[in-house]
Formats: sequence, C-alpha cells, structure tokens
Amino acid sequence: MRNKIIAFTCCLLIAGCSSADKKKEEVAKPAVMPPPQVTRAWLDEYEPKLREAVKGTNFELERRENLLVVTAPVQGSFNPDRPQMLLPASLGPITRVAKLLEADNDVAVVVLGHADSSGNAADNRELSQQRARAVTSIFRLSGLKQNRLQVMGLGSDAPRAANDTAAGRALNRRVEILLTSRDTMQGLIAKYSQPAKAELKEAPKVAAVDQGKQGK
Repeated sequence: MRNKIIAFTCCLLIAGCSSADKKKEEVAKPAVMPPPQVTRAWLDEYEPKLREAVKGTNFELERRENLLVVTAPVQGSFNPDRPQMLLPASLGPITRVAKLLEADNDVAVVVLGHADSSGNAADNRELSQQRARAVTSIFRLSGLKQNRLQVMGLGSDAPRAANDTAAGRALNRRVEILLTSRDTMQGLIAKYSQPAKAELKEAPKVAAVDQGKQGK
C-alpha cells in the first residue's frame, strides 16, 4: 500500500512539473500581432486631418499598414539643456493631434520613445521613456484614459537608420505616436514588449547634426 502511495505521489509531482514547464513554454512564445482591424476608410479619414495638424512643423506623418504614425524628432522638439522636456513649438502639433481623438473612443494611441545607441543603454532607455511620457502627458490633458493610451521607452532597440553617422543617430532620436484601433492596441504593446531585431528603414534624405547634450 505504501509503495502505491509513493508511486501515486511521484506521478502527481511529474504531472505538476510538466504542467509548469508547459506554462513556461507558453509564456515564452513571442507575441503575435492580431490581423489588421483598422479599415482603409478609417485611415483615409484620419490621414488628411493629421497632416493638417502637423503642417508647418518638423513632425512627420507616415502610414504603416493598419497604423498612422506621427514622428516627433528629438532635434527641434525637445530642449537641448533639459532633454526630457518638450519645446514650446512642439506643444501645438501634439495638442492638435490629441484634440482630433478626444471624442473617438475607438481610436487608441501608443507612444514610443526612441534613442540612438551612443552612451549607456540603460540611460538611453530611461531618457526615451521620459520623452515618451512628456508627449503622453499632452494626450492625458485632452482626456485620453489608460484604456486608450499606452507609453513605452525602447531606447535604441528600434532604429530607423544606422547609428554610425551623425545623421543616422539624429533620425533614431525620436518619439513616435502610433494611432490604431483599440482592438489592436494590446497587440502593439505585446509586440514592442519583446522587440525583435529591428530592420533598418531607408533613412530619409535629410541633414541632421548631433547637438551635444541632445544626443541619445
């Protein structure tokens, strides 16, 4: 009888370990983005409005599959002496973008901070997070709640250009405002929580010069 009890206990322990290992494997699986759920009509409606909102500024607007992305370059958008603080000229376009979304509860915003690869990686990530929070604060003032607004600092994990030139590093120092549907927001968060090796995009043909303290 005692041997049967011991054998039964061992089976339970083995089963428990197998179950735990299975859960670990499930957790370790890379996050998968859900299929695009923002319609072309939605993109077509918002793209001209966003272009008008950032017109005449150094902000950029890009359409990526099921997203609209507004990019604020660090150079000209953040204070060189206080790198985590927005310049007054940046408040207008961000506020206008936020105002467009106030009444549309189906739209969500993910704000991503980026840095170049120079200096300490942990410091770069923290600075990119602070810059993203500065932009996010404008959206919060416009009434966007946490269920529609997320913020992340990615440091140098997702460059848009090579970091071996001054122009490339300047392009990589940026904050991106991703507009999507609430249905796909959590998929975006999952994707950027486990960033894969980013593929370099072709750098826009612009002149960019390092600004000392505004590096990273």
